[in-house]
Amino acid sequence: MFKRLFLFLATNLAVLALVSIVMSVLGVNPRSFGGLLVMAALFGFGGSIISLLMSKWVAKRTTGAHVIEQPRNEVEQWLQSTVRRQAEAAGIGMPEVAIYDAPEINAFATGANRNNALVAVSTGLLRAMDRDETEAVLAHEVSHVANGDMVTMALLQGVLNTFVIVLSRLVGRAIDGYLGNRDGYGIGYYLSVFVLDMVFGLFASMIAMWFSRHREFRADAGGAALAGRPKMIAALERLSRTYGESTLPKQVAAFGISGGVGHGLRRLLMSHPPLEARIAALRNAQPDGTGVRQGVVA
Repeated sequence: MFKRLFLFLATNLAVLALVSIVMSVLGVNPRSFGGLLVMAALFGFGGSIISLLMSKWVAKRTTGAHVIEQPRNEVEQWLQSTVRRQAEAAGIGMPEVAIYDAPEINAFATGANRNNALVAVSTGLLRAMDRDETEAVLAHEVSHVANGDMVTMALLQGVLNTFVIVLSRLVGRAIDGYLGNRDGYGIGYYLSVFVLDMVFGLFASMIAMWFSRHREFRADAGGAALAGRPKMIAALERLSRTYGESTLPKQVAAFGISGGVGHGLRRLLMSHPPLEARIAALRNAQPDGTGVRQGVVA
């Protein structure tokens, strides 16, 4: 927990330092509309891009993942050869393959680009799943990499962050002006921005999680294309029978094979659709893959 907190604070301090330096060099005045847009873009995209660039490093340290460089046993040899075969079929560079110690059945992919990624599986998954099911999970994660989901999510989050920053401050100025402060930067402005950042941020999170759920269907379809639809369905059914709450850190949780369970408003903030919906989408797909949100697998 302390390691994750430290990495979170370090990332945010790095963003603040970078933005402050850039704004100082450019002579940006955040009180002008143009300056506000520049500041919002720097803050909005700065954190997303830094998180993306640091994603592999953070994932390895927060999960304690062991990267397989020279396979020590038959299981590690099989994992590496399976990912290599799938990566070649998907037209991407060979990802690093890792194992991390965790009780739940899970796996994740992360990395700054399609040719420099990391695919990791939990020890819980290796104990609970057979080879066919594990192959399908690996294919799902390789599909995330092939689809460029990590980069797309980072860019989407950057755009949403920028809109939240700009909109909350414009509305905050209007509220403060309505309260009688002529320059629009009184106590009403700062209180309004504080509240609006949270409100607009909630709606932005709903949009980001909607996209996250959409790309899970695409990764399932891509996994089915690489490993076979029966194997992908079997892997998801195994997850549905043995579901446990994910212990993955926030930075990579959206790219795990398994997500959380939610109802009502919480369901709008889930990174993964219900397993039953994912299984049904695969079952209803035609033999050529139509009828399900397809993965982009070369």
